[in-house]
Amino acid sequence: IKAIARKGKKVAKEISPIALDAVTRIDAIFAAERDITGLSDAARHEARQQWVAPMVNDLHDWMLAERARMSKHNPVAKAINYMLEGTGRWEAFTAFLDDGRLCLTNNAAERALRGIALGRKSWLFAGSERGGDRAAFMYTLIVTAKMNDTDPQAWMADVLARLPDMPVSRLPELLPWNWKAAMELKRIAA
Repeated sequence: IKAIARKGKKVAKEISPIALDAVTRIDAIFAAERDITGLSDAARHEARQQWVAPMVNDLHDWMLAERARMSKHNPVAKAINYMLEGTGRWEAFTAFLDDGRLCLTNNAAERALRGIALGRKSWLFAGSERGGDRAAFMYTLIVTAKMNDTDPQAWMADVLARLPDMPVSRLPELLPWNWKAAMELKRIAA
């Protein structure tokens, strides 16, 4: 191995059996979450209490037991300490167990922010603080339309055409979720 390392070739580090066991346990939690994806909030909460919570509690107990057997300088012990001793980290991790609306991961939020992250250099050229505020406002409108399964371009075109003649009391009709329902009714009527 030393001879290979000297020749500039990378050698894979040995995987800690404890770390592998931890990943296996966490993967089982994610697998259970995948199985209940798509259920109602109440059904997901019930399934979590029945199936996922015991796995999470076992993971917690296992981490405490393993950490007690390791040196505090062991990298795996440091990772366990980070999770268990950090202020509110374990509570934040387990919050999904008590609320069926919460997801185990934040992948959906990260995917939604990907466009912003990819365009961050472009955002530097908003021109001014007001320009940046306008860009943020427009981005919010576009994402809100997308989240309501509405074509942002069609929605904005219709709103901008109707807005000048619309009384303030009827403005809620132009919100993406109301607009989509009204367009669907028009389509059905036609």
